[in-house]
Amino acid sequence: MEEIHLEEQKEIVLTYRQADREEPVQLRYERELPQRLRREEPAPSAPPREEKPAPWRSAIAPPERAKKGRWGVRLFVGVSLLLSLVCLGVGIWYVGQYGWALPESPPSADRRPAEEPFSGERYHWDYDGSVEDTTIPRYPIGGETRLMLSGALEYPVLAPGEVYAQVNPSVVTVLGAQKGFSSVGTGVIFSEDGYILTNCHVIAGCSRCTVWVTEDYGAISQWEAKLVGCDEDADLAVLKVEAEGLPAAEFGVSDDLAVGDPVYAIGNPLGTELRNTFTNGIVSAVNRDVDVDGVTMTLIQTNTALNSGNSGGPLINQYGQVVGVNTIKMMSEDDTIEGLGFAIPSSLAVRWVNELIEFGELQPQPILGVTINGIPEILPDGTQGLSVIEVTEGLSGDRAGVRAGDCVVAFHGQPVSSNDQILAIRRSLHVGDEVIIRVYRDGEYLDLTMIMMAAEDK
Repeated sequence: MEEIHLEEQKEIVLTYRQADREEPVQLRYERELPQRLRREEPAPSAPPREEKPAPWRSAIAPPERAKKGRWGVRLFVGVSLLLSLVCLGVGIWYVGQYGWALPESPPSADRRPAEEPFSGERYHWDYDGSVEDTTIPRYPIGGETRLMLSGALEYPVLAPGEVYAQVNPSVVTVLGAQKGFSSVGTGVIFSEDGYILTNCHVIAGCSRCTVWVTEDYGAISQWEAKLVGCDEDADLAVLKVEAEGLPAAEFGVSDDLAVGDPVYAIGNPLGTELRNTFTNGIVSAVNRDVDVDGVTMTLIQTNTALNSGNSGGPLINQYGQVVGVNTIKMMSEDDTIEGLGFAIPSSLAVRWVNELIEFGELQPQPILGVTINGIPEILPDGTQGLSVIEVTEGLSGDRAGVRAGDCVVAFHGQPVSSNDQILAIRRSLHVGDEVIIRVYRDGEYLDLTMIMMAAEDK
């Protein structure tokens, strides 16, 4: 046997030849999987127990009722739809009646900082509202407050800055909510307990009214206002806010004004941005008869600058007294017009304002029923008088026995030598008052008794 030295042999290869008829053998190696790759079988669990619904759920939908059907759901849906239709109908009615104005809220005596009211709306000055459409909450009539006029014969003349400082705290901004916009005007406080005077056209057609009051150091407070009364022909409205201790303006006698007297105005031209603007001018005419939308108004004419938004603001004399309520300005599309503003005289307004406070509306105005020549005549004894041109049949003068050609020398116990004097006396009279009128006829004086009548009593 040949000796083989294994240490010298580097590699031994054993070759096994499988018999042709033998089946192939597959070798598989198995080992335990790592813990992270194992899929554990769930442990057997106890049979599920029936869960009981929570008490609050049982109260809402008890299981035994759910089995009876869905009629409860249908009923709920039906009622909800019905309520939705009712709310929609009410909303449509409200918008048609009042527009998008905010609901009226009861006035509060508490001050609150001024904020831009009726946000989202636009300012408007072409007033087209009517008194009949005005739904501002009403304040009870019959209050004891009255507007009083004071003479100024002994008052010192004030510098323009002094006039402004004296009256400005009494001037307020008046904003009225109308359909789709806010009307902007001015007002003046005439009583410490919150009575405010403005123009009727500022609040006509409004459903709500807000007043801005300037307090100390320029602070602004906002108040809800109620309507005491208004008159479209006189273009005056009285508002009331629940306040005490407000700075009331002093009202003077407009009959004391003369052409050329200096006058001033404070107002809110063109909205709220230029609030309490101060302008000056002179009296251009007194007792000017102006046709305003078919109504003849006796007004003070002034060249003081007035613009939209000044309506309802004060016209002030050189003594710091309110002698008029600014109401209109002449404008034209064809011609340039400047310096033609008009104000309601305080001597006329005082009667109307007090009637609005007491009755909520103007009372019938007494008329004489006579046409008088404005040029005085000198009688043989040197007395001055006014000749009667015409007597209206059936009215006060006719029933008292006044005739055309008579010369009136005294009315209600006062000598008269101008129409203005007679009109001033008549403003203090009421329908039903008995007044003595003295006339000169055929060389003798006659005292006739006139019973004041209204035009509609004819």
